[in-house]
Amino acid sequence: MTERTTCLDPDPCDWRSRKIHVRPHRRYATIELDRDGYADTAKARGHAPELPTTYRNAVGRVRNASIDRIWYDDYQGNFFENDDPSWVTLSVPFTHVEATIETLRAAELDHDYSRLHALADRLELPVDAWLAPGERELVRGVDFDTTPNAFLRFLRGKAKKCGVRLNGRATVGSVWVRPTLSPFHKQLREQFPKRYPGWVDRWTGYIEPEDAPIRPWVGGRSQEFSYGATPVQFRAVEAPNGNDCPCGMKLHEPWEDDRTHTDHHTAWALGVRVPKNLMWLEDLAVVTSQSPIAWRKLAHQIARIPQRENRYDFNSWAHLGEPEATPDNVRAYLLKANERVIGFLNAHDTEQHRGWDLADKSQYGDEDDTLRPRIGLVWVADVYRRQGVGAMLVRALADDFGCQVRDVSWSTPISDAGLRLARRLSPEGIWIS
Repeated sequence: MTERTTCLDPDPCDWRSRKIHVRPHRRYATIELDRDGYADTAKARGHAPELPTTYRNAVGRVRNASIDRIWYDDYQGNFFENDDPSWVTLSVPFTHVEATIETLRAAELDHDYSRLHALADRLELPVDAWLAPGERELVRGVDFDTTPNAFLRFLRGKAKKCGVRLNGRATVGSVWVRPTLSPFHKQLREQFPKRYPGWVDRWTGYIEPEDAPIRPWVGGRSQEFSYGATPVQFRAVEAPNGNDCPCGMKLHEPWEDDRTHTDHHTAWALGVRVPKNLMWLEDLAVVTSQSPIAWRKLAHQIARIPQRENRYDFNSWAHLGEPEATPDNVRAYLLKANERVIGFLNAHDTEQHRGWDLADKSQYGDEDDTLRPRIGLVWVADVYRRQGVGAMLVRALADDFGCQVRDVSWSTPISDAGLRLARRLSPEGIWIS
């Protein structure tokens, strides 16, 4: 199947003409009704561009049924839903592409929404019957058509939305299910009926008939230790609801997987794992703008951690292009311990410094144009902080340049942790730039 466009209005060249675009994907096709120009014209004439409620409801039925059908066919991706009246987008299986085009044509030109409901009826799956209470075997080719593992995965997702535990197992040619409702989900849905409209408890109190099929035992638990248990009681208290984590991320972003925060927090606390393709001969590595790209990418990855932690606008290491020398000798010091990079210092050489005695609200001294190494950023993994790692990195910078620690320049503004480190290394004062 190739991409194609069907025009609904007589003049296909008119920008106000409504069009239906077909875009095939690997597992399904996207049918997109373009009403953009048509809706703008209606709005300019004082008419409401919104779709009628009956139209939206019919489209919603088709959208939900077709997405379920695609997931049922072992597609594990997500879909983007758009409520803009200028665009009506439906993702459907390939076998229903032509029918979808005709139903959208009838709905748009003839205001006939019955075809949309008929298409939704053909696409809808008997999920309620599959999740009905009772132990039973669903046979491939009789009750479902996809593979048993894909079907079981689909049923688990639908059962989770209903608050039902599936108790399912896939075999070579069938899927055994025994849907049950936990006391928690029963209490939750009965306590908040507005949040779960139309929910009906079909599982509590269900008794298996005497001639019910018996699932073959293949090992595992032989007892149900929660049968007849008393539901847990809950109390309303004022729990802390802060959403910020010390690593710089939110404890939970609704649009991100929990794994995103977990991975970042692990790197922030323990350091970044050393890539297997890098040969690390000593504990401290000096990366420059001319180093191999794998080393420069590692420096960029590590610099992302203090960027998030301190809410910086830019990454302190941006040399990811072709190797090139910089006039100020930009470099990064990476300290390794326990097969992780636990320390990072970004530096370059510069002139025009001022002395500072580190006293609060004291004035800076006179300008000095001596070439000195300048610290741009120092970061240490959380577990290794207050153990001298930052001081080790600053001393390495001074030794590498051939100067004393007190001659190193610090970029401003200096964070509180940076001030504590500077006072410990050079209590008589530092250079700033």
